[in-house]
Amino acid sequence: MSPALIAWRLLTRLLEPLAPRLLDARVKKGKEDPARVDERLGVASRPRPTGEVVWLHGVSVGETLSLLPLVERVQAARPDLHILVTSGTLTSASLMARRLPEGVIHQFAPVDTPGAVAAFLDHWRPAAAVFVESELWPNLILDARKRGVRLILASARITEKTADGWRRFPGAAREILAAFDRILPQDETSAARLESLGARIDGHVNLKLAGGPPPHDGPAFTRLSAAIGDRPVVVAASTHDGEEIAIVRALDRLTDRLCLILVPRHPERSADIAAALTRDGYRFALRSHGAEPDGDTDLYVADTLGEMGLFLRLADVVVMGGSFSAALDRPPVGGHNPLEPARLGKAAFTGPDMTNWAAVTEALVEAGGLGMVEAPWDLPVVLAPLLADSGAARAMGERGRRAAAEAGSGLDRLWDGLAALLPPPPIGAKARR
Repeated sequence: MSPALIAWRLLTRLLEPLAPRLLDARVKKGKEDPARVDERLGVASRPRPTGEVVWLHGVSVGETLSLLPLVERVQAARPDLHILVTSGTLTSASLMARRLPEGVIHQFAPVDTPGAVAAFLDHWRPAAAVFVESELWPNLILDARKRGVRLILASARITEKTADGWRRFPGAAREILAAFDRILPQDETSAARLESLGARIDGHVNLKLAGGPPPHDGPAFTRLSAAIGDRPVVVAASTHDGEEIAIVRALDRLTDRLCLILVPRHPERSADIAAALTRDGYRFALRSHGAEPDGDTDLYVADTLGEMGLFLRLADVVVMGGSFSAALDRPPVGGHNPLEPARLGKAAFTGPDMTNWAAVTEALVEAGGLGMVEAPWDLPVVLAPLLADSGAARAMGERGRRAAAEAGSGLDRLWDGLAALLPPPPIGAKARR
């Protein structure tokens, strides 16, 4: 074991007695679930089912959501396996409670101390594990490997800053990366950075490009659709600070009949959004208060969690937030997943800050299913023709839908790699592709 990894193990062992106290402090700040905080110490809140367990780990909301297509593939192809999904945030746990199929277990990931990791692995004893993105916790990864867990690092994305940090400890980086049986980065850039740290690359997979459209509540869609009537709908999706009021002002005089739905990326910002809209004299309704749009509601703030699929289905045109940072003099966000509206066949527009989704943005723009503008105040010029011509909007959305379907082929590659590492099914069980 490299000196850096020995030092990490000793340090985490020394600090381990403080972990319960630190977690209690996080509970008081609302950053941990008080009923499940012991899971962070490796203490399972669910019994281990009999049979083989495959473990899928994502850090936060985006990563865990990207695991859902893989969950479905494992369930379909290997129904004999039990699936454990771990994540590290309250928001991801809340989404998983609603989105995971029946029978799939969710637990909070253990902190990276020797005792917590050992307790977690002693209880769950997974046969194989898939880590999404590039959260490389040494104790967790190396102890899993030592116990014979077959490991895949999938959809890995590593920034130059993170790579530079690992280059300070080259022996540790090589040892951790060597623990993985397969490494499948998102793109060529991440692949090159991982290779520079000693990784062997086995192909590319971006799980955020896989899967189908986000789900929705059918009765809620019917109710909201009836309330909105035949008015054109623009959905501003995954917006960040400053974008809501800028988009509202830009579209203020686009059409008197327009229904604008704001879906903030972080619903906890609802009070700030409401204050800004009130200050500027706008009338609006908040979904978190139980309000629904009616004939007089031109501006609806969908400040709830996990309903993106519902509101995207209501849209005639979608504006993707997190993409106008430069125009609004805000820190860069990097954009959000433009495949979500594309999979539903919705015409969509974005700002120029799409660095987190550069390849897929380029593909969608090239296909004619996604448009790009420099700033929110440029939106009326591109939205007006589509709101006036529903056929043109549908045609643009269909171009995006076809391009999105082509982007999602990496899931097959990941499944092929994982299937080769799994224990064989019991005699008599039929594995399906």
